[in-house]
Amino acid sequence: MKVNLQSVNFKADQKLLEFVQERMDKLDTYYDNIIGGEVFMKLDNSNSPKNKIVEVKLNIPGKDYMVKKECKSFEEAADNATEVLRRKLKEYKGKTRV
Repeated sequence: MKVNLQSVNFKADQKLLEFVQERMDKLDTYYDNIIGGEVFMKLDNSNSPKNKIVEVKLNIPGKDYMVKKECKSFEEAADNATEVLRRKLKEYKGKTRV
């Protein structure tokens, strides 16, 4: 799947980009017709320990899904976001087969 990765207010290292790409690629196993996705990783300037934000926009035919997660690390936020998308894709796939 083609994924556009963007980091806002910081420079993401290659390991983080590869990790997020792997997580997004796994979504292909749940729904075949994914057009593409966009991932925005942001650093919040608050004093809260949960200051890493990952926003994922997933494009499928006829629908777009947007998920935003805020966690202590980008990896945790990416995991949580892709888990939500996985559930949404399975639900959507079940509805389209009926």
